[in-house]
Amino acid sequence: MPRTGKINCSVSFVVSWETQPLRYYGAYVRNFIVSQLAMMPIKPILSILSPQAERARLSILIFHRVLSQPDPLFPGGVDVRQFDEMLQWVKRWCNVLPLDEATARLKAGTLPARAAAITFDDGYADNHDNALPILQRHGLSATFFIATGYLDGGRMFNDTVVEAVRNTTAEQVDLQEFDLRPPSGASHWPLGSAAARAEVIGAILASIKYVEPAQRLGLADAIAARFGAELPTDLMMSSAQVRSMRRAGMQIGAHTHTHPILARLDKQSVRDEILLGKNRLEALLDEPVTMFAYPNGRPSKDYVAESVEAVRELGFSAAVTTAVGAADQASDPYQLPRFTPWDRRRTGFGLRLAANLVGKRPVRL
Repeated sequence: MPRTGKINCSVSFVVSWETQPLRYYGAYVRNFIVSQLAMMPIKPILSILSPQAERARLSILIFHRVLSQPDPLFPGGVDVRQFDEMLQWVKRWCNVLPLDEATARLKAGTLPARAAAITFDDGYADNHDNALPILQRHGLSATFFIATGYLDGGRMFNDTVVEAVRNTTAEQVDLQEFDLRPPSGASHWPLGSAAARAEVIGAILASIKYVEPAQRLGLADAIAARFGAELPTDLMMSSAQVRSMRRAGMQIGAHTHTHPILARLDKQSVRDEILLGKNRLEALLDEPVTMFAYPNGRPSKDYVAESVEAVRELGFSAAVTTAVGAADQASDPYQLPRFTPWDRRRTGFGLRLAANLVGKRPVRL
């Protein structure tokens, strides 16, 4: 006999729990929820879509930075006010667990209803300066995945480009020697507005993102030099800040050493990158590091089956991707999906969080 889930008595839907998990109902159920439950309380919706125990779903949220103030170059970026607001919602609606505990309980079938975990990628200094105090204020834990090659004054290639464009005083720039021309066909990229600068940043990063790692760093430096701007050396965390995060109760996970696209590396280089990052963090923290995040994280494009095998063989207990979805007991613990709603309003954020719980199949390579 099918069971019926009801919310506020105004909408009901029938789900055959005994015959098939809810996620296999696909887009129809997802669209139904979004369109019909827009005015409903979020927590009861999540309780139905993310029950406890064997039928549990784990929502793993992903962040990168928490800015001190809005960034005109990236208006969609999360700042301290928005992060604080998001944590208020998540704490009210979800049972937030440390990632290692959440993944172990997912496997054991003992997750609570509305289970969630919070993660950050890369190791930006604002994670320590801005995100940590807000997490502590809300009594929440998060896992921070660190690319160890950029600790203590390093800078990722994308930030070299971003900060060069941000800080230049030039009104235009010629990048034709790098085969980069504006869509207009002009010889120079205009730099007179935030939107114009964001456009050239996007074009540069798209052109070099999947270049071989060592060449990519060189290209980023060469392109940045054309802007004639001073570049910051404090974007990433210091070793002391990583230790401080751990002492504060946060979890630290590995994210390789130099953040390469693993799918572009040979098998030995993949293992070397992953192991170097793991070993450096373990030496820094004097404890095992058991969680891993794939750089960029898209299945097949950014990592492949050999990457997953390397993570498993090198002693990690779980790994996260950037594939959209929520994990369940059928999920590969070494390819767990992550997702964060981009909505800035409470209802939209909550409904998108709910929609992410249905219609997504496990990540498999």
